[in-house]
Amino acid sequence: MVTTAVTETPTTSTSADAPPAPVLKKVVTPKRSSSKDASPKPAEPRIDIDWLSHYLLGTWAEARLESRAVTARPEMQRIEGQSTAEHRKTTLGQLHLLVKEGAVNKAFPKRLGGQDDHGGNIAGFEELVTADPSLQIKSGVQWGLFGAAVLHLGTEYHHDTFLPSIMSLEVPGAFAMTETGHGSDVASIGTTATYDSETEQFIIHTPFRGAWKDYLGNAAVDGTAAVVFAQLITAGVNHGVHAFYVPIRSADGTFLDGVGGEDDGLKGGLNGIDNGRLHFDHVRVPRLNLLNRYGDVAADGTYTSSISSPGRRFFTMLGTLVQGRVSLDGASTAAAKIALKIAITYGSQRRQFTAGSDTDEEVLLDYQKHQSRLIPRLATTYAASFAHEVLLTKFDSVFSGAGDTDVDRQDLETLAAALKPLSTWHGLDTLQEAREACGGAGFLAENRLTSLRADLDVYATFEGDNHVLLQLVAKRLLTDYSRRFAKADVGVLARYAVEQATDRAVNGSGLRRLAQNVSDRRSVARSVGQLRSARVQRALLTDRVETMVGEIAGNLRAAGKGSKKKAADLFNANQNAMIEAARAHGELLQWEAFTDALTKIDDEGTKAVLTWVRDLFGLGLIEKHAAWYLINGRLSPSRARAVQAYIERLTARLRPHAVDLVDAFGYGPEHVRAPIASGQEAARQNEARDYYRDLRASGNAPVDERAPKK
Repeated sequence: MVTTAVTETPTTSTSADAPPAPVLKKVVTPKRSSSKDASPKPAEPRIDIDWLSHYLLGTWAEARLESRAVTARPEMQRIEGQSTAEHRKTTLGQLHLLVKEGAVNKAFPKRLGGQDDHGGNIAGFEELVTADPSLQIKSGVQWGLFGAAVLHLGTEYHHDTFLPSIMSLEVPGAFAMTETGHGSDVASIGTTATYDSETEQFIIHTPFRGAWKDYLGNAAVDGTAAVVFAQLITAGVNHGVHAFYVPIRSADGTFLDGVGGEDDGLKGGLNGIDNGRLHFDHVRVPRLNLLNRYGDVAADGTYTSSISSPGRRFFTMLGTLVQGRVSLDGASTAAAKIALKIAITYGSQRRQFTAGSDTDEEVLLDYQKHQSRLIPRLATTYAASFAHEVLLTKFDSVFSGAGDTDVDRQDLETLAAALKPLSTWHGLDTLQEAREACGGAGFLAENRLTSLRADLDVYATFEGDNHVLLQLVAKRLLTDYSRRFAKADVGVLARYAVEQATDRAVNGSGLRRLAQNVSDRRSVARSVGQLRSARVQRALLTDRVETMVGEIAGNLRAAGKGSKKKAADLFNANQNAMIEAARAHGELLQWEAFTDALTKIDDEGTKAVLTWVRDLFGLGLIEKHAAWYLINGRLSPSRARAVQAYIERLTARLRPHAVDLVDAFGYGPEHVRAPIASGQEAARQNEARDYYRDLRASGNAPVDERAPKK
């Protein structure tokens, strides 16, 4: 543990669920106690690092540890500086090693050699980001998208026919959904699959350039088949988007007749993946290649489906592929952990400027600004980690069949759409701040922050653009207003938003009275005491979601009374507010997950420190949105200042625990692989300090010209 220049001692809390209030004081060397000394003060709480590290592994700890053992092997790790061709070859070879290790079959059926372990599969998969994001995403393309589409959209025939060669990597494949002209709007893709009853074949065709399938992993070089999404047309009727298994290359790597494509070439990151484009010129595939779990075509061309509503059928099919968003949420959080492990370890060792000493330079992490750059992001990373465990548990429940109702699937989709944007943006933000906090050393490729930042950039648009996903969350919060809005009461819609996140602890009027009372007392100390309460934090965060959704619902009440154009214009005029409400909803979900996680911690020291971390996250959200709270009368100016002041005190309070908190992530040097976080910096600093100390002791040190003359 690195000694800090500032520490605090707790005082008695006035709230049952509040952490002790920090009181700043300088560190002094304690005197040896004697019978005349006063009673010693309580010791500073400390984290049980081993216990917390295991706790953070979550329900699928074994799967994570197995994956970390694989990613610790040098042959599974990224080699910085490789050309695109070399990187692609390395990544494909690593996929074959994953197959050899049996690391790819967890989600597939036991009768085919899998384990039917959906949660464990995702937990292990997202850990691959520590080895190389290209490895994580390319394996995700093969088994999490291409293979998962066959598994979840196909039936037993498709499982038996196609899955064994997909699982073994005998058939590398692409997931051909996105088109150059349509990304997030899958329902409007241009590729068609027209049924020919005379030959019992579907004719796959891309009628114009914008309908080319684009940005597809495995499409440029390695893929020999693809799951192609297209508009299913039979007997002159378009039944919407369905998925088809389509061979695209022969064994020698040449395109099959009617199939063409291009290499996407050099990208901003993830260059170990052979992303490319595909197009089809009346390519014929057998009728049985339709992945027909939710919609089928008989030999005579008759279409049938167990889901009568085209819209519901479409969203059900896409919902089966939600695991991509789930895994990106977890992988982004893992990347943020690696970034903070590097930056906080380095910041606790790197010294700069002799601010408080004539001889010793200060550790970077002892500077207030350095703390405020990293420690609040550490708090958000813990919140994202606990929220991801909730999401992963929900995912496993749905896909294992333990809780697989329409409501469960809708809740899962909403939860994934709410959390994936927050975690991917946070991962990028944390990687950038960590890079800057490490100065020039952070810019060196050997310390990984720049390459991780480049690779994770696309996560913000993978599996759905983040803003589009938040818009979906907002629509869910507003409850299917296109059908029921005219009859829905604003209060009903607002209550629905809150029910999605938490049981309401404080009603709106009570919250307003509380805020007003604090304002009237003009007491910063009382304000801080209130803010430390989980009840008050929950109330403030919940009230923001409630109020925003209620206001939007009121604004949209006229949508059902006018023309389609008027409704679209009204919706567009409220789009920014909807996305912001959805973001607030996701933040509340993270806070709730963190708060729930605290209830499962028995060790007093660990619980105390993590409660401060939770408070820093929660109050950070309130500070971030202080303008809203002030404008809407939820906080007085004095209380808003108290939030800011207490955040600074909490950040300083957590400084002595920062290294322990990143060590608890459980990533060893073999996962971090950044020289500046390996102890090298500490050795350099010690060498320099020893040199100057010995030089001073020798009497041969030169005299500083600014020194007073004797």
